[in-house]
Amino acid sequence: MTSHPQRAILLLIDTQGQQLRRRDELLGINRAMAHLGMSIDLARRRGHRVIGLVYDQALSGGFLTSGLIADACDALPEAEIRVMRIPAMARVTKLPESMLLQLSRSNPVFAPGVENYVAMGGVRRLWQGDLQAALREALAQASTDDVRARDGAARGGRRLAADVAQRVLDAA
Repeated sequence: MTSHPQRAILLLIDTQGQQLRRRDELLGINRAMAHLGMSIDLARRRGHRVIGLVYDQALSGGFLTSGLIADACDALPEAEIRVMRIPAMARVTKLPESMLLQLSRSNPVFAPGVENYVAMGGVRRLWQGDLQAALREALAQASTDDVRARDGAARGGRRLAADVAQRVLDAA
């Protein structure tokens, strides 16, 4: 931030090596993620735009604390994004796996896959072809406005999020 004021920051996201266990959590991974969040917040306040790029696997909290913390998160088409597997989701929600599998066919909120995150607005766009050109375009279109809920509504992946967020803002 000192050497390159207001230069955009690119977060390269691949959490497949992140095999955290309870031990790691007890050793302070929460503090490391909090520090990352505070650093990105400081960078934003100093005029840096933050872009995430998922290039391989983005799983669970690693995706939430890296990809979704960026002003915009993009991905390569072959990337894999998944926050929770269907069996784990069934255990947490107490819903049958068969029901969640059925829901995942028609509702991207329940389904893994980069295309579903594009539909939900969590991923802004897929970088295809010339990666240098895709990076230049991402930097040119980078904004600090959070448009994920609006994108998700427009793409049919999160039909109510933008409306609910707007109602909360209007009530405040």
